Amino acid sequence: MTSTGIDEKFMSEALAEARAAAAVGEVPIGAVVVRAGEIVARAHNRRELDQDPSAHAEFSALCAAAQSLGRWRLSDCTVYVTLEPCCMCAGLMVNARVGRCVYGAADAKAGALGSLYDLNADSRLNHRFNVRAGVLADECREVLSSYFSGLRGTDCAGCGCGADLGAHTAHAEALACAEEDAGAAVDFGPVQRRPRRVLLAIDSFKGSVSSAQAEKAVAEGVRRVWPDAELGALPLADGGEGTLDAIAARGGELSTCEAAGPLGDRVSARMLVDGEHESAVIEMAEAAGIGYSPCTESAALAATTYGVGELMLRAVRAGAKTIYIGLGGSATNDGGAGMLQALGARLVDERGRNIAPGLAGLEHVAGIDLAPALRVLNGTRVVVLSDVENPLVGRRGALAVFGGQKGLPTDDAEALRRYDSWMVGYGRLLDAAITGARAQGLLRVPEGARTFGSVLGVPGAGAAGGLGAALLALGAELRSGVETVLDLIGFDECVRDADLVITGEGNMDEQSAAGKAPVGVARRAKRYGKPVVAVVGGRADNLDAVYGQGVDLVLPVCRRPMPLDQALDPQEATTNLICAGEAAARSYDLARL
Repeated sequence: MTSTGIDEKFMSEALAEARAAAAVGEVPIGAVVVRAGEIVARAHNRRELDQDPSAHAEFSALCAAAQSLGRWRLSDCTVYVTLEPCCMCAGLMVNARVGRCVYGAADAKAGALGSLYDLNADSRLNHRFNVRAGVLADECREVLSSYFSGLRGTDCAGCGCGADLGAHTAHAEALACAEEDAGAAVDFGPVQRRPRRVLLAIDSFKGSVSSAQAEKAVAEGVRRVWPDAELGALPLADGGEGTLDAIAARGGELSTCEAAGPLGDRVSARMLVDGEHESAVIEMAEAAGIGYSPCTESAALAATTYGVGELMLRAVRAGAKTIYIGLGGSATNDGGAGMLQALGARLVDERGRNIAPGLAGLEHVAGIDLAPALRVLNGTRVVVLSDVENPLVGRRGALAVFGGQKGLPTDDAEALRRYDSWMVGYGRLLDAAITGARAQGLLRVPEGARTFGSVLGVPGAGAAGGLGAALLALGAELRSGVETVLDLIGFDECVRDADLVITGEGNMDEQSAAGKAPVGVARRAKRYGKPVVAVVGGRADNLDAVYGQGVDLVLPVCRRPMPLDQALDPQEATTNLICAGEAAARSYDLARL
């Protein structure tokens, strides 16, 4: 039998002990002590039954092994335990001179053999031993999860552990020992700590390197410090650029099709269709992005979201039951009117004629009928990915805040007021159309969605030049872009066993705390007690708000003074990011001294 098979065999025995603990109402943690291929002691958690703070599974098993063998030195023994030992139990392993420890699930809150500490490999102590982590980890984790799931509907007061892996929290300091081990020992090889587990979730450095390129470079730097590091990479996005590529990592097929560009030309646009999940992902910028526009006033007045509606229509025809739409990087100000028209909605002037494309067309809109578009969608769930909180109109509205970057004259207050009045009228017609669609039974409020009296003031309605408002009119759900992307890419599952999370973006400032992707990563990581380093191209002087959201260290990547155009060069940026990855790993080691 291979060493892996042997470890799994004895971990299965420890799992049996864990299940025995659950059967008597204890937190299910089990342990066995093995010598020369034979189990010499076994135990499970009995802290509550015995009211003994030292009655952890591995602590009890070690004491039983010493009694069985008639000696306290256990240097020829391996301890198998289903959950990473705490400081108390790891300290006893040092004092017992164990040769090796194998554990299943990591304990991010109290683990002392890799998660919080490396007591097995600390050169300041007078004994060191080898550790193997993650053996039957899923099974060990499932035993704990099932136990705590069963407690949720009952009175958990008797347990005193809380519904998480913190049940194994340390209750005593590591035991001190001044003696030298003079007993015979089995040679388990050179002492090594558990390989570091690093999760990379870095946003793109716009104009320089993509999310995936940034993560590859940082990974290279991390391996300079930890050659054996276990690296996981999740391309990151917040609903804008890169969303398709980030979500594609979980599955589905990226396809390219023709759609109407913002100014009427046909453009190539990508979308992701995932047949397994019956979903599709659309970046509105693929069909109506600002890169297609010269950003003049005439372009800002004419730009349409018609191509976005075409992509939605393709998604429905491909069988998508849920459509995720990222709203970043738009060239449009048409309130989503073009998107509605592409889906079949009628937007007409006083003479019953279809209105012209773009913001200019909203001047003449006199009636809106959403029914044809709702019938085409046929109950398809639409989820909007955006962290923009702007309403449709007013001083914080779509035109006032974002119109200038698309070509509207920010220095002409009278023109902006006139354009905003068109948007107000359009919004009121959307409200009336929503009321009509509900009366026909075509539109229902999604479960858990925010209700509103008017689309004019809904936070997020102003995203993508008002496209958010039109999607709300179709019953869409507005969701945080970064939070939804993190859910879709399985971030929580990946971060659970990580030692360090490295995120980042091109520039970090106070606004990053308001919903940018790296801060979203940090908030999630802190739920699991993970340290977070953000590598950035530039940073603001004051980042208190960012640190308050869970980032532990902001690390600018430039390794020497250089002009901006040089720093943005992909080759230069890659070298900078490699050095930043190395610095991030060294900072982690420094913090643990």
